[in-house]
Amino acid sequence: MTYKSILIDQLTACYNDKSWFIPLADILEDVTLEEALTEDENKQTIWSIVNHLIYWNELWLERFKAGEFMLNNAINNDETFALTQDQLNGLGWKETLNKLEHVFSSWRVVLEETDEFKLTKQLPEYFNAPWWGVVSNLSIHNAYHVGQIMLLKKQIRTRRDFTQ
Repeated sequence: MTYKSILIDQLTACYNDKSWFIPLADILEDVTLEEALTEDENKQTIWSIVNHLIYWNELWLERFKAGEFMLNNAINNDETFALTQDQLNGLGWKETLNKLEHVFSSWRVVLEETDEFKLTKQLPEYFNAPWWGVVSNLSIHNAYHVGQIMLLKKQIRTRRDFTQ
């Protein structure tokens, strides 16, 4: 086993490989627009969490491709959950799901093409962590939110079934 194979396995387990838990693509497959926009008690929605995942996966993918980066302390994590009001429709939801699929498939391609040595390179700009550790933590972050989305979906459907 290599870092590369483990990281590919972790990322695909989160998105579209049925392993220890239901992958995100399967969870989202039958989520309706209404469900995607239903807020929980913390004012979060499935759609906003998906936006958050897209944001961080795209950002780290760009950083990984570049190899070096400067940390941007101006990033407001709360803003990564934001919804664009004029896109809150069926087409916007479909485009969001396509964007999510694209970033996960891009990660897979980039990792498959990456030299194993790059994954061991330490990042002075990020606590001297090696790339394999950063990507592994990104996968843990993804898994956390996959569980959050699954729970939110169940809560939405339970409330809906209870009120009907």
